[in-house]
Amino acid sequence: MSAAFFPVATLATSLAAAAIIFLLPEGAVRARTGLNLAAAVLKIGLVAWMVRGLSQGQAYSVEFPVVEGLSFVLRADALGIMFAGLSSLLWLFTTIYAIGYLEDSPNRRRFFGFFSLCVASTLGISLAGNLFTFLIFYELLTLSTYPLVAHRGTPKALAAATLYLRFTLTAGLVLMIGMVALHTVAGDIRFGQREILAEFAPEHHGALIAIFWILIAGFGVKAGLVPLHGWLPRAMVAPAPVSALLHAVAVVKAGAFGIVRLVYDVYGADLSQALGLLTGLAVIASVTILYASLRALAQEELKPRLAFSTVSQVSYVVLGIGLFGPLGTIAALSHLLHQGLMKITLFFCAGNYAEELGIHRIDELDGAGRRMPLTSLAFSVGALGMIGLPPMVGFLSKWYLGTGAVQAGMPWVIAVLVVSSLLNAAYFLPILYRLWFCPGPDHGVGTWPEERHLGRFETSTWLLLPVLATALFSVMAGLLAGMPYSPLEWATRVATLEYLP
Repeated sequence: MSAAFFPVATLATSLAAAAIIFLLPEGAVRARTGLNLAAAVLKIGLVAWMVRGLSQGQAYSVEFPVVEGLSFVLRADALGIMFAGLSSLLWLFTTIYAIGYLEDSPNRRRFFGFFSLCVASTLGISLAGNLFTFLIFYELLTLSTYPLVAHRGTPKALAAATLYLRFTLTAGLVLMIGMVALHTVAGDIRFGQREILAEFAPEHHGALIAIFWILIAGFGVKAGLVPLHGWLPRAMVAPAPVSALLHAVAVVKAGAFGIVRLVYDVYGADLSQALGLLTGLAVIASVTILYASLRALAQEELKPRLAFSTVSQVSYVVLGIGLFGPLGTIAALSHLLHQGLMKITLFFCAGNYAEELGIHRIDELDGAGRRMPLTSLAFSVGALGMIGLPPMVGFLSKWYLGTGAVQAGMPWVIAVLVVSSLLNAAYFLPILYRLWFCPGPDHGVGTWPEERHLGRFETSTWLLLPVLATALFSVMAGLLAGMPYSPLEWATRVATLEYLP
């Protein structure tokens, strides 16, 4: 098959699924379910084929001229396929979860139609070959996730969705301004052609610094960098599958991935360091990590606590980028995947507690570990990984960040990691204590807020299986970190062979 087939087919799978879902009647539940699952499995197969091909030296790209000097480019490289693999795998689990979560709910056709458009946008971001193509899918992601945040249609949901739209559309405008300014200086730079921009550095030193921070501001909104994070906790009014989507798969990851592309594929790590940009990026990330951890500690509801945890944890990716050197790069890229696995597990668990027991507040979790042991075990795995206890994947990320900080001559980063880990423990361990050690309704202490019995087990199978699968994957990613194609191994390959040769 031609080099253009696989990138185009990967996008077409989700776009075609979205079009068909919008055409299906609301009551066509089985057809919609089958189409969703088939499209998700097919995407994984296409991405896996490209992973195999890239390992053997094959290239996958396609280009369509738009105007003179500007093209729409799809290209599968090692970094892009890494993000595409995460998105495709987690999307399958999110699809399964959403099918169970939205059972008997209204407007499922609308939800799953935009859901498929959202995955198409995320894969487009993964496979974009230049900033122009990236911007197209970045904005499509904004527009396709707005209806998902507003799905319930309540005044609170509509207000949160409107705030989300204001933040992200403004960010898109800022990103476009930066992209146009960069195009004026250097033309249409393809990802991976960073040596071209380096040629313009002596003449446009100040302009390149200004453009870099403009682009960081555009990406920083979706990445949740302080003070651009305000939309993220408010968006927790959305259904649990959407929260998982925002935090682990698509929106927040798209912002972080954009910053990775900017530093390594547009400017290049060497030029970024020469212009004095990386230290500032590390400082912004450190402030975000500590501030968001403190805000998480103050939250009394479960999903907002997880939301501020996301703001903190995603900034580990940005912090790793700010550490000039291979170890920092490995930490950033591997945590992009590790955090997705852990955070999607936590949001799935929060959704299970809400659906089965009506639990939304942390002080309502007493004894839930005995009522829902498998869900609570998965939550414990995700929480301990976020804290960074070995052999969980979170430990690997923090270990490489610490060693990368020493390598980069920035020992103050180690203090940031220690304090943030203590704060992680301070806002996660009390939850685990309530789950497993506090007496609850099973011991005659109070009642669950709104108990339902959704399946033969502790909850619906559709809701339970994705939780167990993502928790298992996060454990395996830590225990088998040295195996081929593990997140850490692939991140190491990207850092050593392509980005920091």
